[in-house]
Amino acid sequence: MTDTAIEAAGLGRSFRRHRALRDCTFRLPAGRICALVGPNGAGKSTLLALAAGLLRPTEGSVRILGTGPADARERLAYVGQDKPLFPQLTIAETLRVGRELNPGRWDDGAARRVIDAGELHPDTRVRTLSGGQRTRVALALALGKRPEVLLLDEPMADLDPLGRHQLMGMLLADAGENGTTVVMSSHILSELENACDHLLLVDGGSVRLGGGIDDLLAAHRLVTGAAGTGLGPHTVVESRTTGRQLTALIRPDGPVGDGLQAVEPSLEELLLAHLRSPSAPALLAPSAEATAG
Repeated sequence: MTDTAIEAAGLGRSFRRHRALRDCTFRLPAGRICALVGPNGAGKSTLLALAAGLLRPTEGSVRILGTGPADARERLAYVGQDKPLFPQLTIAETLRVGRELNPGRWDDGAARRVIDAGELHPDTRVRTLSGGQRTRVALALALGKRPEVLLLDEPMADLDPLGRHQLMGMLLADAGENGTTVVMSSHILSELENACDHLLLVDGGSVRLGGGIDDLLAAHRLVTGAAGTGLGPHTVVESRTTGRQLTALIRPDGPVGDGLQAVEPSLEELLLAHLRSPSAPALLAPSAEATAG
């Protein structure tokens, strides 16, 4: 057993003249529920595909559970945005394929709970399913594999709010019971804030923030004061002045000075400030610092 689920060192991937990822270095401890966030085109899908072994890096390396993605394939599951399934098969036949491809690991109960919760008939053919129903089948296959690492690329995008809430609850309960490491990309910040305990913010092809969410929030302060108030020696992520009021997100270097009120930011405030300020210094909390050479 390893205490590290994913570790990247100088990881990069280029597509012809476009560099989708560059110099990504981080560590994700095992057993975490990790939110992978960033704007469209930031490199999130590329990072997940590299971790799943669907792409090869053009620079650096990524290790899954202490080994290469190809060697860890039986221990991980990946659900991409396109959710490829065999359209001519029924749901029951699809689950049977999953069982036959994963002998010794398949958990039929976990797979069927996802299907039953969506009130899907096993004899229904995949080609007749809606996008949200296809999502359920893809997640059923992933959970049935009983993975140690579960990689999800915008997994709930096709679901209505009630379906997202239900499936997220099932996913978190299953991960908690089995100690599964989950990496999940999403644009719904409130959904991630309530579900995840670890964060990777990718922007411009690089990791801008990484670590336990509580650690990252504690490292920042949202300060307000009169316009023109100095921010002293602190690292300023973003500073804005509206009328007579200054609002800034900082990483404090010592006590916050007189004339400023400081509170811990919310996850949304933290992420939006960093996304609006791409030149702000990156930060990896100690839990996200890579140990590989």
